[in-house]
Parts: sequence; structure tokens; C-alpha cells
Amino acid sequence: MESLKARLREIAQQEPVPGFSVAVVKGDGVHFVDGFGLADIAKQAPATPDTVYMWFSMTKIVTATAIMQLAEQGRLSLDDPVANFVPQFLKIASPSPVTIRQLLNHSSGLANPMPIRWVHPATDSGPESSDFLARLLNENGRLKSNPGERASYSNIGYVVLGEIVASASGVPYKEYVREKILEPLDMNLTSFVYTSEMLQAAAVGYQKRLSAMTMLFPLMRIPRGILDGRVDGYLAFNRFYLDGSSYGGLIGPVKDAARFLGVHVNRGEVDGMRLLSSDSVALMQQISARGGKLDVGFGWFRHHSEGIDGLDFLEQLGGGAGFFNVMRIYPRESLGIVVMGNSTSYGMERIIDIVKGES
Repeated sequence: MESLKARLREIAQQEPVPGFSVAVVKGDGVHFVDGFGLADIAKQAPATPDTVYMWFSMTKIVTATAIMQLAEQGRLSLDDPVANFVPQFLKIASPSPVTIRQLLNHSSGLANPMPIRWVHPATDSGPESSDFLARLLNENGRLKSNPGERASYSNIGYVVLGEIVASASGVPYKEYVREKILEPLDMNLTSFVYTSEMLQAAAVGYQKRLSAMTMLFPLMRIPRGILDGRVDGYLAFNRFYLDGSSYGGLIGPVKDAARFLGVHVNRGEVDGMRLLSSDSVALMQQISARGGKLDVGFGWFRHHSEGIDGLDFLEQLGGGAGFFNVMRIYPRESLGIVVMGNSTSYGMERIIDIVKGES
């Protein structure tokens, strides 16, 4: 793997990203994990396998996994109406009941407004999950298409799934994920809030100053306390959390993400411990809804232009202010790759191509 490390060190000098961390997972475990560049420019702290990044939408795979666990336990059925578990959903006018399956594969018809203001500084308390969902449904109560008609990505759908996890399990979503997924996998540096240990390893998120997005920041009405200041050609972000944890709220390092990805590369089992049945893993990776841009499974998706016979790879991106990540699986090869970086955008595909070529 020395040639891979050398090539990735070169990329770290060329790409508009201060730092990134990479993991390669195969059926028998994690084969490679390392960090490149800087996690914190001001402190000149290097990116490592332990560097903590915001996951953003990579969290959706964890949420979908939680739903599948509860389905295996008989606490819900994928074709149950959403309103059976989330009473707020009764206000959604629909020609037929929206089901849990349709939330999982983004075919519910729910809108997908830009979640720019769905954040709050880490020093502040955010809204209660049920209150946040009630506001979203009040503001976006009209479906954009009939349930099951087509896939159309919706963050709101995964906010709803978090409430279903809580309702079906009897414990809050964050507690369920911690007890049933993070702790069994020894994902000790991953959580929905920064612990003191995580803060010591946390990456600072950055946005290139000379970019179209930066110019639009004044119009976005980003909540106060999120932006920090200018650092070496970048805008830096202060620590913040997402409102609606189940669509994108996890925070943690690539080595923990690799442990989780191993569940989906190795048919539900890691180190002799089974988190999901092989049938559930296969069902999650099966394309069950198609849309204008995406073909979607449960959490996983692919763009129409990607894949050999539609089966080459599936992925979940995780992008937001200051961070951009991907969790990708190649089912035919029992291979998974995670890349996590601390810039809003950079040449992630270039990094993946190099890693894939060396794996």
C-alpha cells in the first residue's frame, strides 16, 4: 500500500481540500485506512484515520440499517403506512398512504427543500426532533408526486424515518443508533455530538473563499455562529450540529465508518457479529425505485450514468458546509471505499479512482 499512500499524498497537495481520510473495506475486514493533508490548518494538525468529520447524508445508511433491524424484529413492516408510527404524517394529503418502503427509497413524493438553515452552533441546543419534523411537514405538506411513482431524493423522508425508529423501538432515535449500531461495532469516536475525545481529533470544515458558493453565503441567511473566519484561502466553520439527526447528523472518523461499511460489504456480519441478515443487506442494495437522476435502493443510490448493467457500484454521498464524503460499495467485488474530507467540494472521484485502482 506504499504506492497508494504516495499517490494520495500527491493528491493532498493538488486538490482544493486541506485534508482527507480514506478507508478500504473487503469481505474479510478493513484493508487500508489513513489520512492525508491537514485536519486543522491553523494548528497544522494532520488528517489521520482518527480524524473526526461530519458525516452528513452518509448517516442515511445508518438510519436505513436501523429500520431494517426493526423490520427483522417484527416491530414494523416495510409496507406499513408511515402515519401508523408518525401521527404528524396524517396531515399529508395523498392519494394512497405513504409507506416506510417509499421513504427508504425516496419514492414517497415528499419535497426536498435546501437544508441550509437546518443547523445550529454546537454551543446551542437545537429543536426537539418531533418539533422540527412538525415544522417541516407544515411547510412542505404537499407531495411533489404520487407515492411510489418515482424516486426523488428527500431529506425530509429520512427525518421521518428517524421518528419511525423512535416510535417502533420505544427509545429516541439517537439512543437506538448508539445502542444497536455504534456500540456493537465499537465505533467509539462516532456520535451525534462532539465528546471531549472527539473534539481532540475533530477536523475543521472549510469552504474555498474564491467560489460561487461563498459569494452566495450572504443570501443564504446562515445562522449566526456557524461561520468562523478566513484561513489560508478558505472560510472556516465553527462546530455545528444538524437539526434532524437521522438524515445527516452523525460525526466520526473514517476508521469507524469503515467498521460500519463492513456490515454492508460482508452481508451483515463483522468480526463474527451479525447486525443484519444477509437478506436485509441484499434488499437494501437492490434498486427498487427510479427517478430522473437516480436509481435508488434503501439508502444506497447510483446515478443513471454509473455502473455496469446497473450493478457496478452503489453509494451514499455526505456533503454540507465544510465537508464532503462518500461511502461506496462494489457488491460484485465485495469491496467498499470511504473518503471523508474537510472541504465543501474537491475532486473526490479522482481520489476514489486511485484507491480503487490500487485495491
